[in-house]
Amino acid sequence: MLRILDARTGEPVAAAPARRGLTRIEAYASGLDPTALRVLLTADLLVRALELGGTPVWAILTAPHRPAELRTAATTLAIRPFEDGRDVASGLGEAQVIHVVARDAQDRPGEGPLLAVAPVIWAGPADAVAGRPLAADGEVEPTGGEVPAVDADVRAPGGGARPADGGVGETDGASPGGGPAAAVAVPDDMTHGDLSALLADPAALRLSLLSVPRGAPVRLDAAGLAEAARTLAGWRRAVAGWSRQPSRPVPEEVRVRLRAAWEDDLDLPGVLAVLRDVADAPGLPDGARFETYVYADRLLALDLARDLGSLP
Repeated sequence: MLRILDARTGEPVAAAPARRGLTRIEAYASGLDPTALRVLLTADLLVRALELGGTPVWAILTAPHRPAELRTAATTLAIRPFEDGRDVASGLGEAQVIHVVARDAQDRPGEGPLLAVAPVIWAGPADAVAGRPLAADGEVEPTGGEVPAVDADVRAPGGGARPADGGVGETDGASPGGGPAAAVAVPDDMTHGDLSALLADPAALRLSLLSVPRGAPVRLDAAGLAEAARTLAGWRRAVAGWSRQPSRPVPEEVRVRLRAAWEDDLDLPGVLAVLRDVADAPGLPDGARFETYVYADRLLALDLARDLGSLP
């Protein structure tokens, strides 16, 4: 069963209510920026994971500023549509409500579990001053030699970053009310040009964000997104090649590892690690590799089977 870390209490809680009753997922985004997109992506992953486990889900978005642009950006990032939060006053008799919010958000909902998500910093063209990286607070760091815009000690394979402290589900103290919530810090709104640059390859951006635990900050730059795009292209070519062989079931031990990862507080880096192991596992039939990647993509939504039939 999927369990998430409640940012209110610091304790794990079941994301699915007893008897698989309807669960409402509410995402809160205060602006149009990379962190707001990470909030929506986290909510999207939670919805997908619950549905894979057989739990009915109702997804809601509360976005007081630039909601239309945020929804368009979310759709580009393969995030499924959310209903408008203004229409939920009466509810649908849901058995549980889970809130997904920015970790540094000023306003917290009063009831239900909270999922906390760390901020995203985009070192885009406007911030990449003479090749100098951004500090954790978004300021340009002093020059001191050539340094990549994403710290070497936190960059993850395929784009994204590993947490410097290894923490997952980091919390920032108690919130009013009771229940779990997921938090994501929200930087300033982006310009149209910044957003276009960030979403130039939405699948690479999605992979970069999936590569980092939800409780760890993400620092994105063009080099990291290009690395993620190369990883994704390699996986898609491999899946297209494996599809030419007879299909084989997902090995049971692989299925168990995948579900154990995503049911452990949405450990998406753990899911990606399983995929890397499957690609390199000696003796595993290509048909089983193919089915494993397609199965995991029901959660990841990276369009890993996109290139089927494209190889000569």
